[in-house]
Amino acid sequence: FFFDMPGTAAMDCVDVAQAGITHPFGDERGVTQAFPAGVPSKLSDPFLMCDFYRSVSEGEAPHEDHFPVDWHPHRGFDILSYLKTGVGRHGDSLGNRETFATPGMQWMSTGSGVEHAEGGGTPKGGVATGFQIWVNVPADRKMDDPRYGTEPPESIPQHEVAPGAQARVLAGAMGGHAGPFKTVTPVQMIDFELAAGASVAHEVTAGLDTCLVYVYEGSGQVSGDHPLTEGSVAVLDATKEDTRSVQLKSGESGLKALLFAGKRLNEPIA
Repeated sequence: FFFDMPGTAAMDCVDVAQAGITHPFGDERGVTQAFPAGVPSKLSDPFLMCDFYRSVSEGEAPHEDHFPVDWHPHRGFDILSYLKTGVGRHGDSLGNRETFATPGMQWMSTGSGVEHAEGGGTPKGGVATGFQIWVNVPADRKMDDPRYGTEPPESIPQHEVAPGAQARVLAGAMGGHAGPFKTVTPVQMIDFELAAGASVAHEVTAGLDTCLVYVYEGSGQVSGDHPLTEGSVAVLDATKEDTRSVQLKSGESGLKALLFAGKRLNEPIA
């Protein structure tokens, strides 16, 4: 079925930036980073980071404590590992050891501190494609007890929201459905997949004053005539009550994009 999209005007497109390439592991492994490499943290608040990666697996882990992304600590923000292809695998200091099918996710509200490690679930030669996303947390919630969740494909709401346009709800609410990523800070995160020539108008939840659209595959347009290509990060003006609509149209090769909407914290990360 199609969701009934309320008809406010389209948000203004403030800027279209280009995602950058970073090397978070200190070796040859690179990721495409929408923010902060493409869009600075001041404009992406409360979203701290979005890394997109596509890699060929060297094989499944030889034992349960081996992870290609080795053990490392996090504290004071929320983390989403969202995989589109491959097999997800996670371990942490809370005692969790899990694998999950794709498209699926593993998330943590790290609170007072968690150590975790990832990878090693995809068979040799398989392609793992996914995102690592960080969301800031208010200062008075940074020492909360950690929380954790693993979500298989059937736990992530997916619907056709317009002809040729699919939406997967990762966090926040859309059309009466809630995404399974339970963030401390109010956000809405949606993975849109548009067939060639399809279009969609999505109404961003009232009160969320940051809005970004990251194109990770394909091309199209946002807010009428602003062109988007692979790696584009559109910054939209979500501060007005009478312009709440994100309007996307795909090009000849279709379009896949993540929408990020959130409530600004205007607080430091640490």
